Amino acid sequence: MRPCLPGPLSGAARAALASPADESTPIKRPKLPRSIWALGFVSLFMDISSEMIHALLPVFLVTVLGTSTLTVGMIEGVGEATASISKLFSGWFSDKLGRHKILTVVGYGLSTLSKPLFALAPVASWVLFARFSDRIGKGIRGAPRDSLISSLVPADRRGAAYGLRQSLDTVGAFVGPILAMILMALFADNFRLVFWVAVIPGLIAVAILVVMVREPARRQAQESPPLPASGRGVNWTRFGALGGPFREVIIVGTLLTLARFSEAFLILRAEGMSLPFALVPVVLIIMNIVYAAAAYPIGALSDKVDKRTLLTGGFAVLIIADIVLALAPNIWVVMVGVALWGLHMGMTQSLLVTLVANSVPSASRGTAFGIFHLVTGIALLAASLIAGMLWDLIGPSATFLGGAGFAIVGLCGLVVVNLRQRKQEIS
Repeated sequence: MRPCLPGPLSGAARAALASPADESTPIKRPKLPRSIWALGFVSLFMDISSEMIHALLPVFLVTVLGTSTLTVGMIEGVGEATASISKLFSGWFSDKLGRHKILTVVGYGLSTLSKPLFALAPVASWVLFARFSDRIGKGIRGAPRDSLISSLVPADRRGAAYGLRQSLDTVGAFVGPILAMILMALFADNFRLVFWVAVIPGLIAVAILVVMVREPARRQAQESPPLPASGRGVNWTRFGALGGPFREVIIVGTLLTLARFSEAFLILRAEGMSLPFALVPVVLIIMNIVYAAAAYPIGALSDKVDKRTLLTGGFAVLIIADIVLALAPNIWVVMVGVALWGLHMGMTQSLLVTLVANSVPSASRGTAFGIFHLVTGIALLAASLIAGMLWDLIGPSATFLGGAGFAIVGLCGLVVVNLRQRKQEIS
C-alpha cells in the first residue's frame, strides 16, 4: 500500500520554501540587532537550567523513582504536547494584544518557578506536574518570542536570526549537561541537589529578558493585510485564512516530527550500554554541540538557497541516525548516532520556524506559530508514546527502527513533492 502523500505545493508555497516571500533581498544585509542577541542569551541560560534537569531526568525517573520507560515517554510526550497547546493560545493572545514581550517574560518566569518541583519530587506524579508546569511556561513564551524575532529583523534576515537564537539556545543545551555531569561527580550522584542548582541560570535568563530586550513599536504589516478579527476566542476559521503555503509547512513539520521522539530515549539508549550515571549528560552534550554548530550556518544558508533541499537532507540524516542507534553494538557507536541526531536537528528546526514566518502576514504570526507548535506537539506526543511502547514490548532497537520507518515515509513524500514542483517550474 502506498503512503498518503501531500499534493503538489502551490506557487506561493514554492516561494515560501525556496526564498523569503515578503521582501526582495537587499544588496547589503544589515547586522542582527542587539535584542536578537539578547533573546539568544535568554534561551542559552534557560536551556542551561532546563538541560541540567532534563539530562538526568530519565535516569532519575527509572532508577530513583522506579518508573517504566513507557511512563518516561508519557511524561515527555505530555510535557511537549502541553507546551504546544499553550503556544496556540499564547500566540493568538499576543496577536490580539499586538505586544509579544510581556507573554515572553511570563513564560520564562513560570518555567523558572517550576524548577524546584523537580528537586522536591517524591514520586513520578510530582515530576509529571513539574514537567507540565515547565512546559506551560515554554508554551506561553514560544509563539510570542518567535513573533517578536520576526518583528525585529527584515524577512531576508529571518533565517539568520532564528538560526542564531537556536544556536545560542543549543549552546545552553550542552553547557547544561556538562554542568550536571560535573555536579553529579562533585555531589556523589545527588540528583536533587543538581536540580536545585539549576534554578540559578533560569533566574539569569529572566533578568536578561526584562532588562535587555526591547520590543519595536507596533506597525502595520506591509507584506499583506491582517486576517479578520477573531472575536473573543480562538477562531479556527483563521487556520484556513492563513493560506495554502502555511498549511503545507504544517504538513512538512508534522511528517518530520512523527519521525522523531523525545531525546530522553537517546539518554536511555546510552545508559543501557552501562554508561555511569555521572556521564549520562554526555549524550546531550554531544547532540547539542553538533546541533549548535549546525543551526546558525544552516539558518543563514537558508536565506540564500532552496529550503527544500535542506529539509530533504534533514530527513535523510535522521534516517541514518535512527539506524545507527538501533544497531549500535557499543557506547561509541551510540554516540555517533547521537551526533547525527543533533545534525538533523540543526538542519531542520530553525528552518521550519523561518518557513512559518515567511508564509503568513506579520499581524497573524503569533497565531500561525501557535497552530504550528500545537500540531507538531501532538505529533511529538504520539511519537514519544509509540517509542515508549516499542521499547517496553520489543526493545530499544525497535524504537529507533520505528523512527527510521516514519522518517522514510516522510522523506518519500517530500521527495515526490519536490519532483512535482521542479517539473512545474520547468514547464
